[in-house]
Amino acid sequence: QLPVAESGGGLVQPGGSLRLSCESSGFILQYYDMGWFRQAPGKEEREGISCTPRDDVDDETVYSDSVKGRFTIIRDVVKNTIHLQMNSLKPEDSGTYYCSVEGFCSGAPETSRFSSWGRGTQVTVAS
Repeated sequence: QLPVAESGGGLVQPGGSLRLSCESSGFILQYYDMGWFRQAPGKEEREGISCTPRDDVDDETVYSDSVKGRFTIIRDVVKNTIHLQMNSLKPEDSGTYYCSVEGFCSGAPETSRFSSWGRGTQVTVAS
């Protein structure tokens, strides 16, 4: 397994921003395809929101339509961390956010292509 840990969640007002982090220990994140996913309150299924290919040089991250233009992947190679910068947040963005590197990117982010999630970080967008 390739353990990862998410952090950075919290309570934010609509229109605000948050930066989530996905960290690992014992391996280099950029060597793996990496996806961000979220699970809305009361829903069983996770939604794929971004997928970043390994060794991404040309900003090839694919975003879901629900977050495109508002969310951005930022790599911190020195700290071996991948951030999910979330801007213009909406109440429907609320949920638990997960990252995973045990899978592969092929077009739109698909939950079925990934496994072995971290514990997640909670995001609540409310006034």
